[in-house]
Amino acid sequence: MLIAVGGNSLIRAGEKGTTAEQLANARRTAAAIVGLIRDGYHLVVTHGNGPQVGAQLLRSERAADQVPGQPLDVCGAASQGEIGYLLSQSLQDELAAAGEHVPVVSLVTQSIVSATDPAMKHPTKPIGPFYSRAQAEERKRLLGWEIVEDAARGYRRVVPSPEPVEIVELEVIRSLVGQGVLVIACGGGGIPVVRQNGDLHGIEAVIDKDRASALLASQLGVDEFAISTDTDYVYLDYKKSTQRPLTRVTASDLQQHYSAGHFPPGNMGPKVESALHFLQAGGKEVVITSYEHLREAVAGRAGTHVFPDAEAITRKLPVHLELPVGGR
Repeated sequence: MLIAVGGNSLIRAGEKGTTAEQLANARRTAAAIVGLIRDGYHLVVTHGNGPQVGAQLLRSERAADQVPGQPLDVCGAASQGEIGYLLSQSLQDELAAAGEHVPVVSLVTQSIVSATDPAMKHPTKPIGPFYSRAQAEERKRLLGWEIVEDAARGYRRVVPSPEPVEIVELEVIRSLVGQGVLVIACGGGGIPVVRQNGDLHGIEAVIDKDRASALLASQLGVDEFAISTDTDYVYLDYKKSTQRPLTRVTASDLQQHYSAGHFPPGNMGPKVESALHFLQAGGKEVVITSYEHLREAVAGRAGTHVFPDAEAITRKLPVHLELPVGGR
């Protein structure tokens, strides 16, 4: 199984994101992951990095008069190291406490994107802090940034979010997994790079971590893909009076809900897209839930489960079962 750990698993709503807070959250996430190892699963872990890479960018900008600033790809690499350290240490401690002898490694990972991806010409992913109009215009003039306005909070930089097409370290990850190593990889979707004349070059972009996770899961040939997020189910009519959770659903039915506009692009949309891509590539099951319910969901007692259409028929599962709001 590949588990994609959401950024909210390390920085919870209302927290400042201190190292102590992130480490405490990492320990809780690690406990859930180790529970799955004790249940017999062989795992690969990926993670988000949204708040952390934003903090890296802010530090780089604020300290630019003291030390050279860092481009976005380098900030992404730094955040992979930061989060990988917290997760690997937490996993090592939880594994030791459980009496499990599983080696852990965090691997800084690069994801190749196409220089001709249409997303490269249409930046949409907000990153970094909010600016006043004057500050934003100055940065646009001096640095060539693309800026968008958030009417409630100010102006913000946006960068492209292209589709990952290749994981550079795939064979290393495959080899480590084959040796029984618990690998943490593809942090924040991986460092975005393009291949030019045989060489790799980092670019100013952000890769969606769920899309990169689905790609890695497919290329490794794992059976199941679990996405940890901030809700315990995928919901239809989310945060409306008609809100209702999906528990078991086929890929084609989920695609219909997606096409009907139930899953916003900046929230559940990429997770649903990634689930569908994984199943289309031959995956057997996707589980989407919060990290608090991860072990319970993998056991089939919580969360949203998505199956290929034929798989749903074989298991004689309902196409989808909708529970009352707040139900289980």
